[in-house]
Amino acid sequence: MEQETKWLVGEKYGGRVTARNRGAVKKDVERLNIGEPVDYVIGFVEFAGCKIDLSLRPLIPRVETEYWTEKAIDDTLDDSRTKGRKNLSCLDVFAGSGCVGIAVLKHVPYITMDFAEKESAFLEQIKINLKLNNLRIEEQKNRVIQSDVFSNIFGSYDYIFANPPYIAEARKKEVQQSVLDWEPAGTVFGGKDGLIFIDKFLKDALAHLNSNGKLYMEFGSEQKPDVERILKKYNYGKYDFYRDQFGSWRYATINGI
Repeated sequence: MEQETKWLVGEKYGGRVTARNRGAVKKDVERLNIGEPVDYVIGFVEFAGCKIDLSLRPLIPRVETEYWTEKAIDDTLDDSRTKGRKNLSCLDVFAGSGCVGIAVLKHVPYITMDFAEKESAFLEQIKINLKLNNLRIEEQKNRVIQSDVFSNIFGSYDYIFANPPYIAEARKKEVQQSVLDWEPAGTVFGGKDGLIFIDKFLKDALAHLNSNGKLYMEFGSEQKPDVERILKKYNYGKYDFYRDQFGSWRYATINGI
């Protein structure tokens, strides 16, 4: 609690408690005392060189997601298929706060990024974060689309980035209480076995991935065998699995056919 308070004061109040802000600091500490996540109290997080506003309460971006996002940025910049090309088309699906797509859009030149998100509040959150990071929404690029996975997505993309809800409801007792109390359940839980959205996503993803494209998808550390089984079920070809910075299986990359 002491560390969270220091973090709060440092991030939100410039490291100083003054006569002018003392009342606000006190109210924020009370919010911490009842268990509200410090990132919501601060109101934003830093993510892969971007500032991500959390005012509409999307899922709080995790450091594991930041890890593979930064890898994806580096891979995209180094990918011989992308060098010299303009207008690479990208999709951030299950976008939430938009953190993954915004980070890629900010660091990789010559791309467009569509954001697919089911919840209307989070569509507004994505727009807030695009503006916060000086990124523009235009008619035919960087679109924010209300879509249940691919329900409103009709094109195909060079890159797709996905962080679906994947915690199994059967493992609810293992989830931190602050997550259960404060973060949106629809962005956390993926059905009884945690695979409902992963399966739904992978069923149609190849149809939206260009033949020379690449897909990045996050999953739970224990789900690697299940994800591989689903990939085989839908006749995926080349794919690779990677660990996060803590040594746990965390994401897969999939190449278009």
